[in-house]
Amino acid sequence: MGFVSTTPRRTLIVLAALTALLGSGCAKEPAGPALGPSPSASSAAPSPTPAGPKARAEALVRTLADEDLVGQVLMPYAYGSSATRVSPGSAAGNQALAGVDTPAEMVAKYRLGGVILVGFSADDPTSGNQATTNVDNPKQVRDLTTGLRAAAGKLPAGPAPFLIGTDQEYGVVTRISDGVTLLPSPLAAGAAGNPALTEAAWRAAGAELAAMGINMDFAPVADVLATRSTVIGSRSFGADPKNAADQVAGAVRGLQAEGVAASIKHFPGHGLSAADSHTDLPVVGQSRAVLDSTAFPPFRAGIDAGAMAVMSAHLDVKAVDPGTPATFSHKLLTDVLRGQLGFQGVVVTDGMNMAPARRWSPGEAAVRALNAGNDLILMTPNVGQAYDGLLGALKGGSLPRARLVEAATRVLTMKFTLADRSTPDLSTLGSAAHQKAAGDLAAAAVTMLRGRCGTPVAGPVTVTSSAGRDRTRAALSAELTAAGVPVVPSGGTVVHLVGYGDGAKDLRADAAVTVAMDTPYVLAGAKSPTVLATYSSSRASMTALARVLAGKARPTGRSPVAVTGLPATACTT
Repeated sequence: MGFVSTTPRRTLIVLAALTALLGSGCAKEPAGPALGPSPSASSAAPSPTPAGPKARAEALVRTLADEDLVGQVLMPYAYGSSATRVSPGSAAGNQALAGVDTPAEMVAKYRLGGVILVGFSADDPTSGNQATTNVDNPKQVRDLTTGLRAAAGKLPAGPAPFLIGTDQEYGVVTRISDGVTLLPSPLAAGAAGNPALTEAAWRAAGAELAAMGINMDFAPVADVLATRSTVIGSRSFGADPKNAADQVAGAVRGLQAEGVAASIKHFPGHGLSAADSHTDLPVVGQSRAVLDSTAFPPFRAGIDAGAMAVMSAHLDVKAVDPGTPATFSHKLLTDVLRGQLGFQGVVVTDGMNMAPARRWSPGEAAVRALNAGNDLILMTPNVGQAYDGLLGALKGGSLPRARLVEAATRVLTMKFTLADRSTPDLSTLGSAAHQKAAGDLAAAAVTMLRGRCGTPVAGPVTVTSSAGRDRTRAALSAELTAAGVPVVPSGGTVVHLVGYGDGAKDLRADAAVTVAMDTPYVLAGAKSPTVLATYSSSRASMTALARVLAGKARPTGRSPVAVTGLPATACTT
């Protein structure tokens, strides 16, 4: 259904529209075989396409069949590290997910508007949501994204750039970690409290993502850490709404300055609940006044900074729409996010393969999400069922065509806004300028919560850690040596590292210095005379920590969350 009529007039109309778009300089990929316009498309020859992204999107939408419109609002994952060559296991995964062998075939069959690249690390609280991995190294990612774009360029929506996104939050959720500049965690940025440093670091991140062919980042996290949530934790900029808002705005500006769309998340605020929405439906029981004063400021700041997308969350927000996950709540997404907060960009769902979204079939869940106000359906557990469900609802009337057109137009507007940017060379990854931006932010984050500010640790030093942190321990040892502090395997002054998931059992009573490399709550039980926090185990954070321990830098950060029995900083002079 939906293929171009064989009558010369209809064919010329569609080709004229695509030619106008291509002539406007928007297209990065050649258009493929044209598919016919939807039944409501005008039969009059289109006028020359206006220059603005929205006008370009509206003109393209008028030429697209319903099948293409549905494809534009789907952004699934796919198995494999290449667009066209996959292992037998990846082919089997794609068959179960979408009835195809390769990611490129998935793009073509369902006329997709985008794909999300997935992968996870050992400390990643979202690992249960990642069914596969698409990322090995930057060159492989660049080859994969090039192949995906080649497949998308053959579609009727080909004049618009193809969306390729990932969750590159830094800290525990970092999809691509090898060969890139690793920023310290968002909580570290909150401790630094300097939006200019945050913006510079995230601009470096945006340039590196763009070099790999990624033009959408599901970041930054705008959740205020109002509870001791382990699923959000150091992914948040902290507990203070104003400070978090400033950092979110900086991160958005940095990413988007390099042509990468920012998607602030998880609206209306996952930090208000300690439960994990990957496995449960967290309840947000706070009043609407608390939402306004605590949860919403970072989202408002991100919107004011020009964030192109907002991710909805699987949360039961009792004060607004009790019993309905926010992802499926018209009151929250349309009335509050759009009507009251004024957001006009793309609303994207959190992963639809997460437990709260799986109470419905993939098709019904996609329809419900779109009707609630989402524009982009992320990570459906079955692409074919979601695609067929949306088409069936469109034909049956339960999905108003105007809502689908609105959603597709928003997605295409964002794409055209991202158009016409040259792709940086891969040599920009890990550049001196990018490393400096990450290092400056990490250095400003180091916080002393107990101890004598500016006093170097007595050497020689023995670095220890909780289990499984050999690489980080080795990195700090190397940085201490470079800073002039002698390091010995045993018998020295003990500097002990703790990180994500560690508790009181992971502390050492004999440590002279205890350092928290994730949320600092565990430091409440530390007996060490010196207690520090880096909030991150990145190499930049270990370099900054070594300089503090060597007495060559002052720990100027302030803890962005309250730690029982400890001040935000002991370094007050």
